[in-house]
Order: sequence, then structure tokens, then C-alpha cells
Amino acid sequence: MGLRNVYGIDLGTSSVKIYSLHKNEITTEKNMIAIRNKEQLLAVGNEAFEMFEKAPDNVEVSQPVSFGRIANNNHVEIVLHTLLRQVDRYIGYGPVIYFSVPTNMSEIERRAYFAIAQQGELKNPKVFLVERAIADAIALGIPLNKTKGSMIVNLGAQSSEVSVIANEQVIISTSIPIGGKQLNEAICDTVRRHNNLLIGKRTARRLKVVLASMNGDVREARKIVGMNTLSGLPREGIVSSALIHNAIRGPLDEIATEIRTFIERTPPQIAKSVASEGIYLTGGTTRIPELDKYLEGKIGYPVKLSSYYDLCTIKGLEELINHKPLHKWAHSIKEKR
Repeated sequence: MGLRNVYGIDLGTSSVKIYSLHKNEITTEKNMIAIRNKEQLLAVGNEAFEMFEKAPDNVEVSQPVSFGRIANNNHVEIVLHTLLRQVDRYIGYGPVIYFSVPTNMSEIERRAYFAIAQQGELKNPKVFLVERAIADAIALGIPLNKTKGSMIVNLGAQSSEVSVIANEQVIISTSIPIGGKQLNEAICDTVRRHNNLLIGKRTARRLKVVLASMNGDVREARKIVGMNTLSGLPREGIVSSALIHNAIRGPLDEIATEIRTFIERTPPQIAKSVASEGIYLTGGTTRIPELDKYLEGKIGYPVKLSSYYDLCTIKGLEELINHKPLHKWAHSIKEKR
């Protein structure tokens, strides 16, 4: 690849992960942008996240990626190019960029990745797309050219992608519209009903991080401050781990049901291989303790948890970039699958 700068980019709903080859490091920033009066850029990444649920009415703080897909091309372009400049002051001419992407994309969605890479300071970039499930499989050590049926479930920030790999490709894939965001919303609703307190999604996320566990024996509690639903005044309350467990169990049961349905749609011989090999579980939501054991009990298949969590996809891109034999799983827009 000569002197070209090479990057692997995972545009997730919650965060952007960028791997720089010449630095050999991964940078992670929140996938957020703050705009004042619909036109003035205030902040991107972690700086924008600090404004989330705190900004005045004339400042919009949003995520330009929704359900794992580009929702606002212009905002994604701003976030990407700003973060690339933070990673490397000199991006150089004709950089090579590998994007991780959802499996079931339209041609318009495919072209969006090429369009956002052509703007700003990037001059004549070479752009390749790698299916997210393929990148996950590489990071998980799944032999793509040998597996007869491997299932990967990526529990993301706003949706979960379930894919089966066989014959060196993703043969079937689906997206479940449930992820970490929906768990946060379930916590907000449960706290409102149980404690008569209105809390923000950031508070719900913190409660999920410190209290969520699918082991019903865990007994912890945290003090929180929210808005009293009756008086409208700030008030303290106590939230237990049992309450958080009950709040998130519903959405997780829905995910388990969708996975079981997906397995039923899988060809028998491949489903047999999945049953023998187990289901690989990755994504940021999998940090919830005992989640793998919980889903294993609900689905009835062995579940293997990735130690990379939300970094699994970008780790797969890192491996692909550094090993030439894996490059055949990266495709340009001119290539047809």
C-alpha cells in the first residue's frame, strides 16, 4: 500500500472506532454531534456527548448513525473527518479506508460510505467495505474458509445484528431493533413507575453499567436524583440491582426470541453446525454480567462471549488490514457480491 495512510473505521451508533495502521492504535469517540441554531458546529465526539441532555433548546445534540446505519450523511461526514484529523494531523493523499458495514445494505447505502469519504481533506481515497459480521468473525478467530456454519450476534447500542457465516460468506443475516438504548429506556420507564422519578438516559445508562446483572442473586443499590413525577421537583431515590434486572429482562427476552426464530430459518445442516460450535456473542451490551449464561438458557444453544465486547468489529478490521490474505473479504463499490 506504499506510503498511503490506512484506516479501519467502525461507524457505530454509540461510538466511532478508528484504527490507524501507521500508529497501530485504536481511537474511540462518541458518535455525536452538537449543532447550534441548526447551522453552527459546536462539538463532535466525546465533547458533544458531554452536552447530551444538558444543552439549551437552540443546541441539538444527536447521533448521526441510527440502528447501525448512516442516518445523516452530512453529520456523519463532519464527525468522521473531525475525528480523523484528531487521529492524524496529516491524513495524506489517497488514504485507504476500510469501513465495517451492515450486511443487508441497499446500493444507496453502500454509496453513502464512499460519498462521506470523498469530502473534506481526504484526496482521492481508496474505500473498501467489510461486512460487520465478517470483521467480527476475524476478531473471534473463526476460520472463514473452513466454517460450515458460525452464528454471530452483535448486541449494539440501538440494534442487534444476527448473522450466519458459511461457504466463506454471510449467508443469512437479520437486524433486531433492540440494543443498549432500548435497555436504557426500559430502565427509565421502570424507575418512573416504581420510584415516581423521571431520570435521563445518561443516568439510566450509568445504572445499567453499575447495577445490571443477569444473576438474580446480586444485591446492590445506588442513590439517584430525578424529577418527582407528582411535584415536578428534584428528589432523591434508591434503585436496586433487582429493579434494573427486572427492567432489562423484557428487552433481552425479546432478543432471545428473535434469535430462536432466526435459527429456525437457518438451513438444518448449518443449524447443526451452529449448535455444535455455539453462538458467538459480541457488542457493547454484552458487558452486562452473566448475559451470556442468561441468553444460553433462553435460546438453548451454547453461547461464547467475546472478550473484545464493543471493540470486536474494529479489532477484526485491524486484523484484516494487517494480513493480506484477508483482503479478499473487503470489497469496493465496483465489486458485486
